[in-house]
Amino acid sequence: MRWSAWRGLLYYVWPMLTPLLLAAAVFYFVREPLAYWRQGESVFDEQAIQEWVRESRVGSRSLPETIKDFLADAKTTSQELRTGKRSVDGLLDHHKKKRAEIQELLEALCLPTKIYPGQLPLFPVIHRLEVRFDDDVKNQHDDRLNFGPIAWDSDNPPLPHQFRDLGYELGRDEGVRIQIQFQLHAYMQKQFREREDDAKRRLVNIGVLVFVFIAIVWMVILRRREAAREFQRLQTEQQIQESRQKHLEEELRRQEAERKQEEAERKHLQEELRRREAEREKQEAERQALELKSQMFHSIGIMAKSYAHNIKNLLVRPNDLLRRCLEEHPSPEDETRMLLEIQQTLGTVTERLQEILQTVQRDPNKFESVRLDLNALAQDLHKTWAEQAQSKWKMVIDLDLHGRSAPLYVSGDRSHLQQTLENFLFNARDAISEMRNHLRKQARPDGAIGKGPLDETQRQALIAAAGWKGRVLIRTCVIDAHPVIELHDNGIGMTAETRAHCTEPHFSTKRNNALYAGLSAGMGLGLSFVQMILQHHGATLEIESEPLKGALFRVRFPAALAGPATTKAGQESVRQLGPG
Repeated sequence: MRWSAWRGLLYYVWPMLTPLLLAAAVFYFVREPLAYWRQGESVFDEQAIQEWVRESRVGSRSLPETIKDFLADAKTTSQELRTGKRSVDGLLDHHKKKRAEIQELLEALCLPTKIYPGQLPLFPVIHRLEVRFDDDVKNQHDDRLNFGPIAWDSDNPPLPHQFRDLGYELGRDEGVRIQIQFQLHAYMQKQFREREDDAKRRLVNIGVLVFVFIAIVWMVILRRREAAREFQRLQTEQQIQESRQKHLEEELRRQEAERKQEEAERKHLQEELRRREAEREKQEAERQALELKSQMFHSIGIMAKSYAHNIKNLLVRPNDLLRRCLEEHPSPEDETRMLLEIQQTLGTVTERLQEILQTVQRDPNKFESVRLDLNALAQDLHKTWAEQAQSKWKMVIDLDLHGRSAPLYVSGDRSHLQQTLENFLFNARDAISEMRNHLRKQARPDGAIGKGPLDETQRQALIAAAGWKGRVLIRTCVIDAHPVIELHDNGIGMTAETRAHCTEPHFSTKRNNALYAGLSAGMGLGLSFVQMILQHHGATLEIESEPLKGALFRVRFPAALAGPATTKAGQESVRQLGPG
């Protein structure tokens, strides 16, 4: 609520505030005396009846003492019923006798009021006196004990409006309630008191009306005074407003003249700004063109280095086979097999070079988007590198294809996606090599070389480390209608910091002793090239890795060409490939 609304509300409430506060003070001081004045006799009668029930004695015992003794005896009886030390019939008869004692006490207290009605001065006439037990009392004792109401009734129906009904708790937290119907005064005396109560009520109402009338007169007087002051204030404000209006008219005429002059200057400045804006747009267009060329040359550089790196990896196997043919002089059958493998690998290199030439001849920012089978790409990757991986890199490449090798179509550039998958595979190879060196160092204690033979435990650990096999799992699946390809290795893994920066250009953690066959450290361009390729394909790269727990590279493609079904295997996480 705004301040103006609060101010208006306060304007109307303020005159009523003083009489309201005065009324509250008067009500606070006189409410208790008035209540006692109007209902004092009734309160006294109820207190007198409660005292009579509490203090009246038959013999040496009062009703509260008898009930308290009954509850204590019921507690003991319940315990004996549960333990079975005494007969049930005897205990229940004893409990009935205790109830009969209360019944006899009620009859002894109330019978005189029935025999001598109106003949005992200042003595109440009791129509019904009843002792009730709450459910809590019943729940605390055995169910076979009787805790029903114990009542005495005069059997004389009371006349309407001549008796009162009073109910109260006999003691605090005992669960016993007394309900009594009584008559403490004669009928005529009761009517006289009711007329007095009506007269008192009318006096109170007249006093309230008088007070309300005085408050209303007070508000009217205050409201008139406030209206007179408001009228005088408005007249003063009107005079001040007229004076200000004249001053403002003169000021407006002066400002109008200045505005016309500023308008002419503004038009001149707008022309100058339009001219400068045109020059700025021209410079911005030139800058964007230069930036586009820079990005294009940067993309060409990244792709060229990535292609060269992958072709170099393809030529490792033929060079090794040629060296073995020239130096080891194998048998004619082995030599023929090696030459056929060299021919097949060089054919793959030739096909890859043709794809690279077709790719670099066009704008690197424009990809050739065709319909590709993701399963076929995974199978080609396995066929090209599985044998070399097992014989040369000492690792096993497994396939897990979606739909039992049924087509899983995506839209993309075949050459670029091949480069992407091979980059993942080479990273897995280097990570597995680092993991193997780590296991060997872990198996051989520091400084153990040159200090004598190893014990049996160290020798077995070293043999297990040497026989450890790296594994790479290539999986295709569909997750939420998105085609997905995953490469999961059991290599050295990555820290959180390495995982956060691994896709940045020229970022590399490879060391010379961590790569297979002594190859030099990487240039840090593989994953940055992959990230650029996937962005152009509308795909996303997800990396999950922890130190010594391998790495998972997941590529999620757009859902445009995905099938409607989602495999259960695709929804589950890839199984963890441990060092075993």
